[in-house]
Amino acid sequence: MSVMEEQREVRAVAKWVRVSPRKARLVVDHIRGRSVPEARTVLAFTDRAAAREVEKVLRSAVANAEANHGLSGDELVVSSAHVDDGLTIKRWRPQARGRVHQIKKRTCHITIKLSSADFAVLPPPVSPPPPEPEVEEPEAVEEEQAPVAEEPAEEEPKAEEPQAEEKPKRRRTPRRKKKDKEES
Repeated sequence: MSVMEEQREVRAVAKWVRVSPRKARLVVDHIRGRSVPEARTVLAFTDRAAAREVEKVLRSAVANAEANHGLSGDELVVSSAHVDDGLTIKRWRPQARGRVHQIKKRTCHITIKLSSADFAVLPPPVSPPPPEPEVEEPEAVEEEQAPVAEEPAEEEPKAEEPQAEEKPKRRRTPRRKKKDKEES
């Protein structure tokens, strides 16, 4: 890695954080591509517990940039942020009828990379949809034209409602047939 690349990107990693990776990814997705002050604001107003852990890593990355590379923290951008799975701690909990249930306490590794706004490789901005072509409305009808008399529309004959069909006769059971034979 050359000296120029080192100055472009500063990173901080927190390992074995006791937060589920899936939950931490939801928070990290909110700050990716934002400036550091904006990312701090977003994390301050995020209610998830993982936001506190991500905020610690962000502060560490800014401190690394200021102390080691002489960069200003407010001019940096979160160029990449990702969460990797860590070790899963397995515990057991008793259940009914002498059984046990496994509890998985997941951990994760949070990595945040900062770069100066000049060298930031950000995802392309989302462009707004193209404007719809304007449709010209017809001009108002001038008074000189004679109004066209509308002919009353002929009413369509209503379709006759289908009459209720007769119910099919019920089949006789073998017992009834036997009675009928005895009667005749």
